Formats: sequence, C-alpha cells, structure tokens
Amino acid sequence: MSALPENLRSALDEELGRYPQHRLTQSVERLSARYRENNPATAPILSSEADIAAYAGYRMPATYAAVHAVLAEAALRAPGFTPRTQVDIGGGTGAAIWAAADVWPSLEESTVVEQVPGAIALGRRLAGSADGKAVRGSTWQRGLIDPAAPAPDADLVTLSYVLGELPEARRADVVRWLSAKAGMLVLIEPGTPAGYERIVEARDQLVELGLSLVAPCPHEGACPIPRGKDWCHFSARLPRTGLHRQLKSGTLGFEDEKFSYVVASRTAPERAEGRILRHPVKRKGMVSLALCTASGLTETIVTKRHGTAYRAARDAEWGDGWPGQSTRD
Repeated sequence: MSALPENLRSALDEELGRYPQHRLTQSVERLSARYRENNPATAPILSSEADIAAYAGYRMPATYAAVHAVLAEAALRAPGFTPRTQVDIGGGTGAAIWAAADVWPSLEESTVVEQVPGAIALGRRLAGSADGKAVRGSTWQRGLIDPAAPAPDADLVTLSYVLGELPEARRADVVRWLSAKAGMLVLIEPGTPAGYERIVEARDQLVELGLSLVAPCPHEGACPIPRGKDWCHFSARLPRTGLHRQLKSGTLGFEDEKFSYVVASRTAPERAEGRILRHPVKRKGMVSLALCTASGLTETIVTKRHGTAYRAARDAEWGDGWPGQSTRD
C-alpha cells in the first residue's frame, strides 16, 4: 500500500479537525457527485476553506498513491534520472510534490502552479510539515494553464487529473507546452475509458514530438488495445484512516485508485519488455500474465519449470513490467 507520509497525514488530519464533521461530509458528497458526472471539481465547487479541506481529505491520499506508483515506475525505468527541479501544474494541495520528493531524494526545488487561492494556502501549510527542503521550501504560484505563457522549465514536470478539465481543443497545445522544456513529463488521468483516451492521445503526440516513452508502454508503436472496447489503466491501493473512511462513508480499511498515465523523457529509458495489463491469474504451479509487448497484446503462461521466472511471476502484480522488478511496496 502507498500511504501518505506520516507528517503529511498528521498535518492533513489537523486541518480537517478545524471543521465540523457534517460540514466536511456535505462538501465531499458534492465533490463525489461532480466526479461521478465525469466533471472533476474546479474552482466553483471549492468555494470555502471547508470545501478545500474536504477536497484535500477526499482526494489527496488517492492522488498521492497514484502519482507515487507512476513516479516509482519511472525511476525504475530511468535509473540515471536524478531530478533537482519539479514543476507541478494544476497541483491542488501538492500531493505530487510530496510523492516526487519521496521517490527522488535528489529533488531540491519544487513549484506548484494552482488557480485556487485557498488550495495554495492549504498546500503551503501542509508543505510546512515536510522534512525535506524540496517540499518544505516549495514555491506556490497562482496561475492558469496557459500555453501562451513560458513553458514550465524543470527536470520533472507533472500534470495529474487535469487534462480532463480542459476543453478538448486545447489539450494538444497544453501537452506541447508542458513538454517543451521538461526533462521528464508525467501525465496522469482517471483510470476510465475517457481518461485513457486522453492519455493515449497525449502519448501519440509526445512520440511525434520526439520524446522517448518511459512507462507504461514497452514500445513506441501504436497502442494495440482496441479503442472503444478496452482501455489501459492501473491501480494503486492505499489505506484509509478513520477520518478518511468517515469522509467517504466507507467501511473498508483501504481503497483502490484506478489511473491511466504516460511518462516521456528526453533520454532513452530502460523500458520493460512487456507490461502486465491485468491482475495475474495465479493457480497451483502456474501464473497467467496478460501483457502488452512490442509485438502486441499477448498472454504468457509461466510454470514451475521456469524456475526463477515462475517465482517472479508469483510476486508480479498488475502494472509491473515483465520481466522486471516490481516497484510495489
């Protein structure tokens, strides 16, 4: 499981504790309805400090888990990448800079660009609880996603759960803008058919722009997944605290965040030969893996007679490279 850092979790709980439980629950219910309508919350729904705190309690743990899983895979595939600077566009309350600082201790400077002043204020307060200077000393800027402005200039540029909030006609310009000066660009969207479509369009554009795909794709050819019939997505499991369960009216002690993503870089990565696209089917003496490879979609059966490969397959999880080392906790 991918849990929030303890100091961030404590700081977030303290912020949530400033508001009555029923007020936070009402805000979360409105936010949940907006997400079910495939229209994620933007400024209008974050109309008060309580709304912003509820938003952070509702989404920050899941966003952190997804971003952390993606960045951990990127670090595995690009072991020579040691970023010093990060710009997170549309960063909300800062989950992505916390995740990046955990994956890459080399980070020295982090900048969050966000349009909602209250989210900036809360994110800055939360960042003050961090141990590392990249988060604790992060820069917070109010701004819109504007391809006419100077491109984000950093070793690592991240955009999480934002493409879907943009008009379709603007997305290509935004992807071009984000990639113009980025050493590595990370795009993450909800793990829905619509989220995947946005990611695969960005993926194809990044290849056309001359960047190398780092993950999840094991190749740079056309995506072999039948459009409209299936979609490429992955999952990160995260624990729920007691307050988190109350906000989400949940009974389980965990949840699974589904996401689609693409990572592209200016340097060639050590791509996986294949990517596991579904939960491995594990039976006595054998494991079946659904894979995306350079030759297309395939299924491979690994049995005990394969020795080391069989032991690796028994430990493999959805989203891992194959063959390759798992990045899961």
